[in-house]
Amino acid sequence: MHCLVFDVETIPDIELGRRLHGLEGIEDGQVGQIMLAQRRQDTGNEFLSLEQHRIVAISVALRSRDTFRLWTLGEAASGEAELITRFFEGIERYSPDLVSWNGTGFDLPVLHYRALRHGVPAPRYWEVGDDDLAFRYNNYLNRFHWRHLDLMDVLSGYQHRGRAGLGSVASLLGLPGKLGMGGDQVWEQYRAGNIAGIRDYCETDVLNTYLIYLRFELIRGRLSAAQHAAEVLRVREYLAAQSAPHLQQFLAAWPAT
Repeated sequence: MHCLVFDVETIPDIELGRRLHGLEGIEDGQVGQIMLAQRRQDTGNEFLSLEQHRIVAISVALRSRDTFRLWTLGEAASGEAELITRFFEGIERYSPDLVSWNGTGFDLPVLHYRALRHGVPAPRYWEVGDDDLAFRYNNYLNRFHWRHLDLMDVLSGYQHRGRAGLGSVASLLGLPGKLGMGGDQVWEQYRAGNIAGIRDYCETDVLNTYLIYLRFELIRGRLSAAQHAAEVLRVREYLAAQSAPHLQQFLAAWPAT
């Protein structure tokens, strides 16, 4: 197996909010509230349009050769441009198959806008076959190609009404699901200075996504039952060897089957 599972966490782009709404001199928290209120007025909900999100964490899990590894890019103090650069540098170097939950609908478009904002080059990611024919029929950008597998998109049959949340599907499979935080709490936690907690939460989302991916590989015949059991055991052994409290909490909440 060889894949890179990823997830991003975001907050409102306060700098952009100030420009959009003429809010110079207004405190960050108030700008964020105005952005959310304006969105609610325009659409009936507070979910900001994708270009108005700023990335504060990108977590990844790499399954390659005989290893499994989970980490969050950069450090807690790393700026958005550094996080995005590190993400696309990994793709540039290794061209991994990407796996996500709602990556087509959220994570990747946000990364596109923010890479555009910071001028982050990513020629391998944007390749569609002009310079590498192998990417003509299997690239990161085509929804129906497999170089990026959006599990939510595929499992829903590409139907909006068939979509389910990551936490719900994780629970369906007996996985820990959301632990201690939800995506709608990231802005609040960021304002409270809990960057470490956001990074930990992002990692547990990646773990849930990867374990759902393993089950998907089982049902589509790319893993046998024995291979699937071995891959799950690999994750359990990895977590057991880690000292981070959020990973130990995940392992404790994941019943053996």
